[in-house]
Amino acid sequence: MNVLEEDKVKTVLRLLDEIEFGSLSITVHNGQITQVDRTEKKRFENAKKNKK
Repeated sequence: MNVLEEDKVKTVLRLLDEIEFGSLSITVHNGQITQVDRTEKKRFENAKKNKK
C-alpha cells in the first residue's frame, strides 16, 4: 500500500472513531478510495413536560 492509500485509510479510521451516531459511506473506483461521505446524527434528550 502506498503512502497516499495509507492516508486515505487513516482518514476513514479517524472518521469512524469520531462518529457517535450516523453512517460512513466509502466510494471506491478502480480499487481506490475516491470519496468518503459522513452523515452524522446528534441525539438530544427530551425533557418531559409537566401537564397540569
